[in-house]
Amino acid sequence: MEPILQVKDLCYSYGEIQALRGINLHINPKEVIALIGANGAGKTTTLQCISGLLGTPQNGEIFFNCVLLNGKRPHDISRLGLTQVLEGRKVFPHLTVKENLKMGAYGANVDVNENLNEIYRRFPRLKEREKQYGGTLSGGEQQMLAIGRALMRKPKIILMDEPSLGLAPLIVREVFAIIKDINSEGIPILLVEQNSKSALHAAKRGYVLETGTIVLEGDAEELMHNEMVIKSYLGGS
Repeated sequence: MEPILQVKDLCYSYGEIQALRGINLHINPKEVIALIGANGAGKTTTLQCISGLLGTPQNGEIFFNCVLLNGKRPHDISRLGLTQVLEGRKVFPHLTVKENLKMGAYGANVDVNENLNEIYRRFPRLKEREKQYGGTLSGGEQQMLAIGRALMRKPKIILMDEPSLGLAPLIVREVFAIIKDINSEGIPILLVEQNSKSALHAAKRGYVLETGTIVLEGDAEELMHNEMVIKSYLGGS
C-alpha cells in the first residue's frame, strides 16, 4: 500500500535550536496516526513543516500522494488536499460562524453551499449559531468550527494539532467522537495530542517523539501497553 503522506529524514532548526532531528513517518490511506510527546518535543513543528507553514525544511523530504511538498507554499499544499486544524482553534473572532466556514473553502474548487449544508448536518450547533461571531462561541464550539472549516475544502487528509486543548472532559470525548466519525468516511488524520490515551484510542498506529526524534513507533494498541509510554505519557508509574 502506497502511503498518502510520507516524511523522510525531516530536520528543522529555529536558529541554533534543532527542533527536528531526522523524522521519518508515514500515513496510509484511511488511517488515524497519533503523534505523541511532551511539550517541546517537536510535534507542532512536524505538522507545520508538512503543511508548509515553516517554509522549506533544512533537510529531508515530504511527499503527499507522491508529490514532493518541499518548497511549496501553504496555499498550494492546501489545494492538493492537505488541510491543518491549528492548535488553539484560530477561528476568526469578528466573522460569523457562516463566514468562518466559507473562509475554509476559499480558493478551493468545491460547491460552497453544498459543503456548508453538510457541515451543518454534522454540527447542528454551528447551524444554530451561524450568525454569531466566532469569538463568542465556547471552546468546544470553536473547535467544531475549526474542524468544520477544514472539512469545507473536502480534504484528502487532515492534520490536527491539539484538538482537545483547554476543553472540559465531556467536550474532549465529543471531539474524539468527531475525529472517529470523520475517519470512518475514509479521511486519514495525523493527530498531535497531549491527551495521549485518547489519541492512541482513536489511532491505528502511533509515533512517540522526544526532543525532535522518533523514539518509538508501532500499533496504537501495543503502544498503550508499552512500559515507557505508560510511565511517560499515560500517567502510569
